[in-house]
Amino acid sequence: MLHNEKILIVDDVEANRLVLEEIIKGMGCLPLLAENGQEALALAKEHMPQLILTDISMPGMNGYELCRELKKDNELNAIPVIFISAFDNKNDIVEGFKSGGEDYIIKPFIPEVVKARVGIRLSLYEARKELMETNRLLQTSVEEQLKQMELEKRNILYALTNISVQNANYEAGYMERLRKNCRILAQGMQLSPLYDDKISDTYIDTIELAAPLCDIGYIGIPTDILKKKLLTDEEALILRNHTNIGARLISDLYVNSDYNEFISTAIEIAHYHHERWDGGGYPEGLKADKIPLAAQIVSVMERYTSLTEKDLNTREEALEIMREEAGKKFGKDIYVICDKISRQFC
Repeated sequence: MLHNEKILIVDDVEANRLVLEEIIKGMGCLPLLAENGQEALALAKEHMPQLILTDISMPGMNGYELCRELKKDNELNAIPVIFISAFDNKNDIVEGFKSGGEDYIIKPFIPEVVKARVGIRLSLYEARKELMETNRLLQTSVEEQLKQMELEKRNILYALTNISVQNANYEAGYMERLRKNCRILAQGMQLSPLYDDKISDTYIDTIELAAPLCDIGYIGIPTDILKKKLLTDEEALILRNHTNIGARLISDLYVNSDYNEFISTAIEIAHYHHERWDGGGYPEGLKADKIPLAAQIVSVMERYTSLTEKDLNTREEALEIMREEAGKKFGKDIYVICDKISRQFC
């Protein structure tokens, strides 16, 4: 059942337009009339018709050219086009289909034929629109479900991290401070010409999300080792392995997911945040800029946050200790930025 569907009729001959207008009205549809291709394009953009009936032979822009222009427009290219012509030459019909047309009606018009062809194309158009909308809703639903799954996986990681840091006797709120401080440092680095091409707003958001997972690998380390202050060489090796455990844990949890920036950054941080600028760190002894930037940021902020934990040191005292470590534990450039913006740290 048709209800006021808009149909654009394009023909330079007024008599033809009027005949088609009456047929279209008789179908319960709303006819729009244009004398040429340019006028038809303007009306199509203004009214977004459900179907276009266009003559082929017209002065200026002919029907084929009109159809090609419609198909190039992202907003109009889904509108079906039916060509109308007094000629039934096979080459003309083929050219119409090549131009993007969907049907062909020969003059003089037989009302029943016009109604049948128009009705079929309108039905197909509506069916296609419904299918596209269904696909859009399905895609939205799938994307929402995937986002929820990613959020649940992330929450699992955070829960495991909380258990880990509790076993390691970190103060309450330590990871929250670390997360915020990493964001602040990354923002400060973004303003520096040394790092502005490496740190985007998205990168900063990712660092904030991924930083708390740096020590998630502690979940695989015996609690008695985590709580000890003085470790044997064997125990120190076991403790160091938390970097490998953490990276593997994050990777395994996301084994069936698309590889995104959060995952890759979280893995880099968990794996490399104990590397040192001078190459004396672990697990791989990376040196200087071979260390992923995200891991460098977390390394600096982990040091600052731990030095100021439980009021062990003031901000100034912590920075003085870190000044001596710059160029050894972490890069001097990052330390300079850290020092400049340190009043913002929590």
